[in-house]
Amino acid sequence: MGNSSSMLTQYDIEEVQNHCHKLFSQQEIVSLYQRFFQLDRNAKGFISADELLSVPEFAMNPLSQRLLKMVDRLNFKDFVAFLSAFSAKASVQQKIKLIFKVYDSDGNGKVSFHDILEVFCDLSGSFISDNQREQVLTQLLKEAGYSKDSYLTLDDFIKVLGSSGLKMEVEVPVD
Repeated sequence: MGNSSSMLTQYDIEEVQNHCHKLFSQQEIVSLYQRFFQLDRNAKGFISADELLSVPEFAMNPLSQRLLKMVDRLNFKDFVAFLSAFSAKASVQQKIKLIFKVYDSDGNGKVSFHDILEVFCDLSGSFISDNQREQVLTQLLKEAGYSKDSYLTLDDFIKVLGSSGLKMEVEVPVD
């Protein structure tokens, strides 16, 4: 794939579409390609953490540092694959897999009480105390059938969040 939107071939579009399980239309992929190369200021073929932080909505996200670990130095194909979890066409399981990766910051396939507490802290900031956070999380886990000592797997996340009517969508503007 080239370094400008005019160099995206039909073959490239179809390859990216297949890579992201056809969750984006061809027109959306072309729009994402244009946006990708606006962010890739030095035309390196990947987006760095600094370039992603230039997007105000990304920089303001309380989970931006966790997300950066997942998306730093993505090429276009992987950029689209990452964003596909936010597609309206993505399944709840695909969305939960992304959420699980945000919580599983060390990538060991398990999420501990401490992992969840860190994300909760990122999301709540200084609005509640550490003690209040721990109490809320302990109660939440208890209600879901887990304890403070439990390690949650992806299957546990799917069990807990799978019936929640989870909405996680980003609109891709198409010119």
